Amino acid sequence: MRLGAEAPRVCSRKEPGNLKLQISIDGKTYEAEVEVLEDDAMPRQMSYGPSLPTPAPVQSGPAAAETVEETKLCRSPVTGIVIKVNVEPGQAIQANDPIMVLEAMKMETNVTAHGAGKVKNVRVAKGDSVKVNQVVVEFE
Repeated sequence: MRLGAEAPRVCSRKEPGNLKLQISIDGKTYEAEVEVLEDDAMPRQMSYGPSLPTPAPVQSGPAAAETVEETKLCRSPVTGIVIKVNVEPGQAIQANDPIMVLEAMKMETNVTAHGAGKVKNVRVAKGDSVKVNQVVVEFE
């Protein structure tokens, strides 16, 4: 990249929560301080399976006994729109069978089964909006 007659020279120094930059263009030095919103040095773990931590619902009364195992649920990995549902209640599925296709930011995400089982309930339909970790299918 060239901004002047010479290629710019950039030096940086990281401080907690901030990144200080020193940029030299044609012998003139500019300083900038940038707020770090997300630290790339932190490892990120992408997982859409049943191992995702989910808060337990707070319920009282008879409905409190009706808790569903996380392995019996399929959750949306992204916020988006349902563009295709490939399963219906009562259908037997195998691990990695396609359950549905979601669209987020013009990209399609295939949602697949985590294991073998039988579909109990499909909670969304084509055209529905979904959020991350929203339950989209229940298994028996």
